[in-house]
Amino acid sequence: MISSPSQNMEAVVLEKAPKIAVYSPKDKQPWDDAVTMVLQYAEIPYEVVYDQEVLEDKLLLYEWLHLHHEDFTGQYGKFYGAFRTAPWYIENKVNSEKRAKEMGYDKVSKQKLDVALKIRDYVFGGGFMFAMCSATDSFDIALSAEGIDICEVMFDGDPSEKGFQNKLDFENTFAFTNFQLERNPVVYEFSNIDTTRKRKVLRTEDYFELKEYSAKWDMVPSMLCQNHTLLVKGFMGQTTAFDSSLIKPTVLIMGQNNVNGEARYIHGVKGKGMFTFFGGHDPEDYQHRVGDPKTELDLHPNSPGYRLILNNVLFPAAKKKKQKT
Repeated sequence: MISSPSQNMEAVVLEKAPKIAVYSPKDKQPWDDAVTMVLQYAEIPYEVVYDQEVLEDKLLLYEWLHLHHEDFTGQYGKFYGAFRTAPWYIENKVNSEKRAKEMGYDKVSKQKLDVALKIRDYVFGGGFMFAMCSATDSFDIALSAEGIDICEVMFDGDPSEKGFQNKLDFENTFAFTNFQLERNPVVYEFSNIDTTRKRKVLRTEDYFELKEYSAKWDMVPSMLCQNHTLLVKGFMGQTTAFDSSLIKPTVLIMGQNNVNGEARYIHGVKGKGMFTFFGGHDPEDYQHRVGDPKTELDLHPNSPGYRLILNNVLFPAAKKKKQKT
């Protein structure tokens, strides 16, 4: 049945469980990581790495790397406007500056850039990267701004570089191009890549549709999109979804809201490796706020959003097949 041309099916051999790394700070954060929660729920082992391990080339020990609510631009998540007096924000800034100094950097933004470059090299060398929420756009922004100061004085102690927008190099990015950075330091947004502030979608109508692919010819997107439904409930985050007009033509849009055209789930190839970006923070918490309790996955055993995360975990274990011609 699987081999029949009339069936959109293909058999995939899983050779071994991939060794998984989750990029996460050692100190407690006032939010939860959807991927860490689903890995624990599915009893999938993983190891936690952060800046020091990445800069020491420890990523070479892993086949799969996850990034979640992270800021690779050195702007502390753009939380300055709402949380600059919060104890957790102050502590995070102090700890980040201390870590950067211990590793020989005078600015957190420079340290985070080197981390992003190491992750870029990891993917080019054959690694598989899966990112959610703000790790998606902040990663590309950091790569585009290599050698350019885009941080204002409250983030790194000095003003941003004059005319930095026109100096961005979009050739360096993975997924996005021609985007405009958010210059206002008190606005909770990195750039116009994210559609959170632009979207006008009622919660009851907030869904995105997965695309169907030929399992025999397009094995990678077929694996990444396999689900018990093609219609998935939307959910918000600092980076909720991606402006489709700013996505490079070489990147595959696997899931999007067909009403407003925003992309939610995208995939691409870089060098010998691959990356997947998934917009939003928690598939079963529509608008997860700082300090909210974590999601109880026992209440959502058939979550299509969490299923997509687990699809990505499985992918590096698949036996490589010769491309059909």
